[in-house]
Amino acid sequence: MIINNVKLVLENEVVEGAIETEDGIIRRIGESPSRLPQALDGEGGWLLPGLIELHTDNLDKYFNPRPKVDWPSHSAMSSHDALMIANGITTVLDAVAVGDVREGGHRLGNLQKMIDAVINSQQAGRNRAEHRLHLRCELPHHSTLPLFEQLVDKPGVSMVSLMDHSPGQRQFASLEKYREYYQGKYHFTPGQMAAFEEEQTGLAQRWSAPNRTAIAAHCRRRDIALASHDDATEEHVAESAVLGAAIAEFPTTEAAAAASRRHGLQVLMGAPNIVRGGSHSGNVAAQHLATLGMLDILSSDYYPASLMDAVFRIAHDGSNAYTLPQAAKMVTLNPARALGLSDRGLIAEGKRGDLVLVNRHDGHIYVKNVWRQGRQVY
Repeated sequence: MIINNVKLVLENEVVEGAIETEDGIIRRIGESPSRLPQALDGEGGWLLPGLIELHTDNLDKYFNPRPKVDWPSHSAMSSHDALMIANGITTVLDAVAVGDVREGGHRLGNLQKMIDAVINSQQAGRNRAEHRLHLRCELPHHSTLPLFEQLVDKPGVSMVSLMDHSPGQRQFASLEKYREYYQGKYHFTPGQMAAFEEEQTGLAQRWSAPNRTAIAAHCRRRDIALASHDDATEEHVAESAVLGAAIAEFPTTEAAAAASRRHGLQVLMGAPNIVRGGSHSGNVAAQHLATLGMLDILSSDYYPASLMDAVFRIAHDGSNAYTLPQAAKMVTLNPARALGLSDRGLIAEGKRGDLVLVNRHDGHIYVKNVWRQGRQVY
């Protein structure tokens, strides 16, 4: 597979040239175009490594497209995979919730179905992207640790995050924001909301600390990438570092992001936060961390198209010092390194031929073509 006339987004520079892959591997990068008749014309677009997504909840919405609607697994997985590839994402960690903030929530009901769909479709070779699993462990529940222990050795488990969405801390340090979010989500009356808040506070006091310690120990023994989630204080970050976390997912304050950097954790923020211009929970803005040079990884979270959009927004925003290669690393090389994947995340000879070609039209970035291991999948 040969592509001519592209702007190659390399590790530290952008160069105009051509690229050739063979047997799924990048074999040649050069400035002179190939004269072979099968060469494709990239029309001057940017060629980036395939994007690597560490935390997406997108699969969940296909299993439950509407309240009380359960969708067939094969169709849900196929639709999710198609959307990932259409947005240039060639390696996907599908985030599944282990434990739920509400007893009887649909996420727990769909958990095994989603895990089976990811594993079976990947093993059968039906997916266009490479799908792996990210276990999002909601800590304040008695069932979280036993369930995690059943799942941690499943094929493809590549990352675990430690989450605590109980009221008055981390993402929901503001009780007003907590009540606004969950009343809107579950349509609670004021009385139901008060009872729910009290219940969640009690569960967190009982289960969060022991579950956090035990799950982190499992990850260390298995060398699974561990992420903290919604750290808000320097104390939170220090605890995460001691437990062996390598990634700080969505720190909620500038102080927590700075502390994460000091402790050697890569700071991951949501690409929708960049596109929208701020956090929907009222926490620190990803763009603000970018202006301070404290942003390492981006995740599309709930909106896959945001990932590529955010890269170009950051690279062309004069308020920060990120070049396009530096911004691109947030969705390619940095997440690959966080997972210990040395075969991808970079356009270089000998690396996997995971590539995405993008063009700009009317000031907006569009994905034109995608290749995984040298085979065109979009």
